[in-house]
Amino acid sequence: MEMALSLRSRCLILLCLTAVHCGPAALQQSCMDKHQVVGVLRQMDKFLKGQEIRFTEGLRIMKSKLASLQNSVSKLPQADQSAAPTTCPSLEAPAHGVKFGSKHVVGHEVHFTCSQGYQLVGSSTRVCRDNGTWSGVSAVCKDISKCASNPCQNGGTCVEGVNQYKCTCHQNWSGSHCQHQTQTAPPEWSVMNDPAFSRRPRCAQVNQAQHCSCDAGFHMSGTSDNSICQDVNECEVYRLDQGGKLCVHECVNVPGSYHCSCPNGYKLLPDGRSCEDVDECLSQKHNCSRGTSCINTGGGCRCVNPECPRSHGNISYVKTSPFQCERNPCPMDSRSCHLSPKTVSFHYLSLPSNLKTPATLFRMATAAAPGRTGPDSLRFGIAGGNSRGIFVMQRSDRQTGELILVQQLRGPQEVSVDVEMSEYVDRSFQAKHVARVHVLVSPYNF
Repeated sequence: MEMALSLRSRCLILLCLTAVHCGPAALQQSCMDKHQVVGVLRQMDKFLKGQEIRFTEGLRIMKSKLASLQNSVSKLPQADQSAAPTTCPSLEAPAHGVKFGSKHVVGHEVHFTCSQGYQLVGSSTRVCRDNGTWSGVSAVCKDISKCASNPCQNGGTCVEGVNQYKCTCHQNWSGSHCQHQTQTAPPEWSVMNDPAFSRRPRCAQVNQAQHCSCDAGFHMSGTSDNSICQDVNECEVYRLDQGGKLCVHECVNVPGSYHCSCPNGYKLLPDGRSCEDVDECLSQKHNCSRGTSCINTGGGCRCVNPECPRSHGNISYVKTSPFQCERNPCPMDSRSCHLSPKTVSFHYLSLPSNLKTPATLFRMATAAAPGRTGPDSLRFGIAGGNSRGIFVMQRSDRQTGELILVQQLRGPQEVSVDVEMSEYVDRSFQAKHVARVHVLVSPYNF
C-alpha cells in the first residue's frame, strides 16, 4: 500500500531533527512527542522501500522491452535513403556485338558476344549487384586483324584484305597458308608417270579465297596456281615408314587405294590382308593318278607312293596301308631279322618358311594289342637323315617321344629324317619301329 505523509508531518519531523540539540523544554514546545516521531519514521521507511521496489521492477520491464525492440528492428530491411535499389541501370549491346539477358534485377546476369571478325574487350558477363551497380567493366567489340595470328607458315607474308587475308609464299611453298612444299622431285610414294593415277583437285571459293583438296588416297602436288592430285602409293608408304606390312604377301597399289594378293595355291582371307593355303587334296583339285596319295603342301600338292624297304636275306616287308609297311615273320634263329624294324611308317609334314623354333613336329607312341601286355620301357632316337643337326628326339612322357625342329628352315626345300622307337620288357629288346618323316618347307612364311 502506498504510504503518504502530510506536509505538516514532514515539517515537524524536519524541525525535530534540526532541534536535536535543543533543551527538553524547547523540544516539548515545538516537536511531536517521541512516539509520534517513531511512527512517522516507520511510515517513511515503508514508503521508501515501496518506491524502491516499484522503481526496480519498472526499470527491469523497460530494459526487456528495449531489448525486444532492438531485436525486431535489426531483422527489418533498411528503409533509409542508403538502402540498395532492386534494379541496376540498363546496359546496351556493344557496337558489332550482341547482348543476352534483359532483366536488370539484383543477382541477374547479362552476357555479351561479338560478331565475326571482332574480338570482345572487357567483361563478357556482368552481374547486377546489391548496391545497384554492375560487376566487371564495359564490353567493347574491336576489329580483329586477319594477320594478327600469323596464319602464313614457312616464312609466308600475310596481306590484309576486306574481311580476309592472303598469304604470299616463298619459293617452293604453296597452299592457302604456305603449308605445302612444292615438289621439285616426286616423292618415292607418289605415282607420277601414269595418267590413271592423277586427278584434278576439287576447288571451292571460301570467303573470297580458293581452297582445293584431293580425294582420299591422293595428295596435292604442284603450285597453288597449277596443282594436281597424285596417287599415294600406300604400299610404298608403309614400306618406307617400316610401320608393318599392309599385306601378308604382296601389296598392289591402285588409284586412290591398294589391295592385297596371295601367291598361287593360296586364298585371301576376309580380313583383306592374310593368306591361307588351299588344300588341293581336300578340294579334289589334284591330278594324282590311281595308286598314289595326295599330300597337301604350302601352295600346292604332291602325289606320293612310298615304297617299303627292299628285301635282303630273310628280311622282307609287305605294305599294309598307303603309308605303312610291316615286316614279314622272322625265322626263329635269325637275330638280324628280329633286330630290324618291325614297322616302317611314312609321314609328310608341310611347314612355312622360317618357322619359329623350337617347334614340335611329330610324336611317336606305342599301344598294346587288346589282351596283351605292352612294353614296360621305350627308347627313342634318330636313326638317320639328321646330318645337319636340324632335329632332336626327346621323351615327353613315359610312352611318348617327340621330334623337335631346332633350326629354322627356309623354303622351298625338303628334309627327311628317320626316327625310331624301341620296345623293352624287363630290359629285354622286343621290337623296333621306324618313322620316316618328310618335311616339305614352303617358300612363304604363312
